[in-house]
Amino acid sequence: MSLTGMFFCKTAVRQWVRLNCFKTHGCILQNLRACSSGMSRTDCMGIGRTIKSLHRMLQIRRTLHVTHQAMSTNLLSVEELFRKKSLQQYLKEVETEYRDLLKSVNLPETEQVGEEDMKFKRTRVANLAPLVEQVKNLELKQKEYEETEALLKDEDPEMQELAEIDRNACQEAIQELRQKILSRLIPVEELDESDLVLEVCAGVGGQEAMLFTAEVFDMYQNFAAFQGWLFEVLEYMPSEIGGLRHATASISGPQSYMKMKFEGGVHRVQRVPRTEKQGRMHTSTMTVAILPQPTEITFTINPKDLRIETKRASGAGGQHVNTTDSAVRMVHIPTGVVSECQQERSQLRNREKAMQILRAKLYSLKLEDETSKRYQARKIQIGTKGRSEKIRTYNFSQDRITDHRIGKTLHDVKGFLLGEELLEEMNEALQQFAEQEALMDILKEHTSDD
Repeated sequence: MSLTGMFFCKTAVRQWVRLNCFKTHGCILQNLRACSSGMSRTDCMGIGRTIKSLHRMLQIRRTLHVTHQAMSTNLLSVEELFRKKSLQQYLKEVETEYRDLLKSVNLPETEQVGEEDMKFKRTRVANLAPLVEQVKNLELKQKEYEETEALLKDEDPEMQELAEIDRNACQEAIQELRQKILSRLIPVEELDESDLVLEVCAGVGGQEAMLFTAEVFDMYQNFAAFQGWLFEVLEYMPSEIGGLRHATASISGPQSYMKMKFEGGVHRVQRVPRTEKQGRMHTSTMTVAILPQPTEITFTINPKDLRIETKRASGAGGQHVNTTDSAVRMVHIPTGVVSECQQERSQLRNREKAMQILRAKLYSLKLEDETSKRYQARKIQIGTKGRSEKIRTYNFSQDRITDHRIGKTLHDVKGFLLGEELLEEMNEALQQFAEQEALMDILKEHTSDD
């Protein structure tokens, strides 16, 4: 980072209490850019990450502006979750199950019955052990907290001061243990560590929809760079005035699918298009598909089920475009799924990329079929969100972005389309809601008068 960037970082750290934008907007990245037009992109991103670290350390969060008041109360705090009798009952049942399994696996070999059954029990014990240990540690810390509460009534000022320090330390430890317990209770999505194929397509709205599609595609490309992921364009079909009809890209990197899986669905934009001469507001849409692509896909594609066509690529490319049949179109006959690629000059390379897209699409169909029953009652359908209804609105006149699944609204549309802090914040909120929904699904079997 340059000296200018270091100066701004130090100033931000030293004066964070006096900066209203910490509380109002969550970070001062945009303000810093406005203050110093000579700063490089690297400087700005460095400052942004510094501010983000401060937010997490100091627990400063942007105020949620929700469109539905009911949704604002759906996200419970850690303390509220632990006050639920169903959660306490579930934790007791887990401890009981762990003790019973432990007795079974510790029996002499002569008394053990069934090798497969014992293997399952040992695996279950290994999985439950960390959770049970954390629950026990939490109980010990809670007892320790009660003891320090009693010491606060001591008449000795020094004893009171020490007790206050111990109590604060216990509070922090209790909060950390509770969070760890909740994290272990939330089911792990096997696909969260997968790579993905991103597909965007212009919807209703003509040229304006295509222009917005190009902006959203750029947003995701910037988000991939912001996260340090690899972004490779597989297909890109531009419109006449700089928009985008359809595009696909491969995104690979740590937790790429986990952070992108909620983006699938219809995105709506409300603004005055550049093609509008009378200043009227237009509403257009575009669709996003997030197709998980694990490194090892458990099904194979029979070559007999494929119809492969080659043609000359369209768009820019000079004489190569006009003379070489490099573009590839694949059709999976049993399902009718189609994939195309014309990005590369080599027909062989385009064939490989088209197969990559096809495999991702077919895997997504298989995944949706397997998980539709599991997630049909949840508001956020992880990785299988259909395109039948809008998930997010970008309103330029009101400078707001609203995600309709959780009712959360952020402001600064241009900042959001940069694909950096604001997009990540929205995705973190969606992740929190999805995790709580998964946890509440587990606790439904242990419903009591909470």
